[in-house]
Amino acid sequence: MFLRPISLSLALLLTAAPVLAQTTAAPVAPPAVTPTEPRETIEGTLSQDRTIIAIPALATASVQTVAGLRTDSLGRQIAEVIAADLERSGLYDPFGPSGIRAITRAEVQAPRFADWQARNAENVVHGFVDAGSNGSLVVGCYLYDTALGSELVRKGFEIQPGDWRRAAHKCADAIYSRLSGEAPFFDSRVAYIAESGPKGNRIKRLAIMDSDGGNHRFITNGQALAISPRFSPDYKKIVYVSYLNNRVRVFIYDVAAGSQKLVTESANATFAPRWSPDGTQILYSMAVNGNTDIYRISANGGTPVRLTSTPGIDVGGSFSPDGKKIVFESDRSGGQQIYTMNIDGSNQQRISFGGGRAATPEWSPRGDLIAFTRMGGGEFRIGVMTPSGGGVRMLTNSWQDEAPTWSPNGRVIQFFRTTPGREGKSSLWQVDLTGVNLRRLPTPQDGSDPSWGPVLP
Repeated sequence: MFLRPISLSLALLLTAAPVLAQTTAAPVAPPAVTPTEPRETIEGTLSQDRTIIAIPALATASVQTVAGLRTDSLGRQIAEVIAADLERSGLYDPFGPSGIRAITRAEVQAPRFADWQARNAENVVHGFVDAGSNGSLVVGCYLYDTALGSELVRKGFEIQPGDWRRAAHKCADAIYSRLSGEAPFFDSRVAYIAESGPKGNRIKRLAIMDSDGGNHRFITNGQALAISPRFSPDYKKIVYVSYLNNRVRVFIYDVAAGSQKLVTESANATFAPRWSPDGTQILYSMAVNGNTDIYRISANGGTPVRLTSTPGIDVGGSFSPDGKKIVFESDRSGGQQIYTMNIDGSNQQRISFGGGRAATPEWSPRGDLIAFTRMGGGEFRIGVMTPSGGGVRMLTNSWQDEAPTWSPNGRVIQFFRTTPGREGKSSLWQVDLTGVNLRRLPTPQDGSDPSWGPVLP
């Protein structure tokens, strides 16, 4: 993958002649592009105070075709992805590129602010897509404050044509971070389990996609049952569990190489593998003679270390961001609840109290919260608590929501939802910490057990 940040002043110098030639030409709208972007289902009512942002199609110095992609069509598609990303955050109300005029290449650095003020836009995004050298593309994006007429963001990338969606996500991340003050999260990926077939005989395949559902691909073919995927901290690998006949194996899949290696194998039920923050260790749960405990093993394999030993079921395990603690679930008190312990298994303490049971804990990458599933009254709901068990807040209110996973910036949680009834369809959803911005993610099949990876480098 090739996405190289560049100096936009250099990029503009390289394309100065085409820009000057275009300044006297009237803007020409690019050909209509058949929508191919994923779309979410939105629940809830978003704030009416969202920042209004105009996002016209990115301009091009001259229409060229690179690897079968026209630069003017890409300008519109990139703008669509930027707008969709910003809208997805729940903080912004973008409009465009459809329904607004195309900008000229000259306007990229000289916006007509009065035009956008007349549309009540508080900010405007301008940018360009030009053919680069050796079959590459150069993408630039700018964010402006329309009232002050000032530039807030300037980003540029030299990319391979197939990476144009990544450039769009990077632009959206820069805009989001500048306006919100939060860390980025759009240029990231999700691993999950794609499900098909009848409820009693589901085919479960490992799949990955962009954070918005784009660039989807299946990793396993469904011959073996795949569960519990998790991205490594460096994004290069995915750990997951494979069930085939009576063989239960924990594999690490190398995303770039398309190969995998065995970490551990057992005839006992094994599940919930989790990476340590430095990527050197893996936690997993294994049931032996009716007792389920948590183990830690090197990512290179070897002899596992047993961390829990109380009677009952100890499941899961998620490292704190500093790698010093582990949060997990246990029924040692008579029902599933959340506990923490040191990484060597010492100092095990219960932190969840109150009504119902609590399971599937996941530590936020910010370290400030733990997401979990609350079960009670026939419902599963997603909630958060502090690492000491305080400040409990429920974020969803559906029949069966479970298995939370955090966005890279710790502001959004993905999970999967199962519908009631005989079919029991599952789908991927996400909700922000307000509990209001609730959305269903698009997937080609049913989906479960998502794992949201870090921001791509």
